[in-house]
Amino acid sequence: MKRVLAALALLAAPLTARDAPTLVNPLLPSGPDPYVVTDDGWFYFMATRGDRLTIRRTRDLGHLAAAKETTVWRPPATGPNAISIWAPELHRIDGKWFIYYTAAASGHDDDAHRGVFVLEHDGPDPLVGEWIDRGRIATRRTGIDGTMFAARGRRWFVYSAYDGPDSVLAIAPLANPWTLAAPEVVIARPDRPWEKQGGRQILEGPAFLQGPKGDLFLAYSASACWSDDYALGLLRLRPGADPMAPGAWTKSPRPVLAKIPADNVYAPGHNAFFSAASGREQWIVYHANDGANAGCKPTRSPRVQQMRWAADGTPIFPVPVRAGTPAPAPRP
Repeated sequence: MKRVLAALALLAAPLTARDAPTLVNPLLPSGPDPYVVTDDGWFYFMATRGDRLTIRRTRDLGHLAAAKETTVWRPPATGPNAISIWAPELHRIDGKWFIYYTAAASGHDDDAHRGVFVLEHDGPDPLVGEWIDRGRIATRRTGIDGTMFAARGRRWFVYSAYDGPDSVLAIAPLANPWTLAAPEVVIARPDRPWEKQGGRQILEGPAFLQGPKGDLFLAYSASACWSDDYALGLLRLRPGADPMAPGAWTKSPRPVLAKIPADNVYAPGHNAFFSAASGREQWIVYHANDGANAGCKPTRSPRVQQMRWAADGTPIFPVPVRAGTPAPAPRP
């Protein structure tokens, strides 16, 4: 009934509203660890495929399923980045394209042999041409889910590091897109009950968001991905504070995006943020399950919703919507 009413509301809207782009979540039936970036009027989409890296490009996210999925890189048969290709991110840095991704060593599909790797592409189109393997980022710990962002006059790398029984968030400045300029510092640990669901104590999937008043925010996914209670938390760094000072980051007391059983949305997480409408809007892409006990499988599907800002400069996260609900779509 909710979907019918939403569709009728769209049909009854003024012409200008009906002409605006719309979408229906989820965007695809499968797309764990989704990532979206905009460039030159295009949306680029990546997600975990396990054995390769692929990109979809479209001018309308509402029709992402119709966009061709192009395989841009396959791992070598052996070596440190041969298997379990996870959580890719596509970044445009100084006119070049870079992909950050997680991989494990051949014959060793375990936490002790995972790391974050980088590919470089110097052409204008990331869908064609050669990707150069820049190797593993030399982090102190093994880990997953690396991301890069620019703030405070330089670029930073954050990843989910394995530290004993915990997965923690660690940060370091970058000398170039694949080289750390200083040793990493742990800025967050799983110290809340909602970060320890599913039998593991996990913080992963960091995602950077620049606040309108100078604050820096890092969203992250907490608990095991196979738990229905997988959810998003948020770290905040005040204007002028040092990103390398662990005590300068404050953590939200509760999840900022969590399951909605009444709408059949479970385990929402591993998000990314992207801008739209020529930078005037902020959007979030995340994955979720359409039912309970669905686990950490390829059936996790990507959803997109718009972000808002509170008067104090903190982000307002959307309430996850039931699958099949029509919603406004972002314009590049």
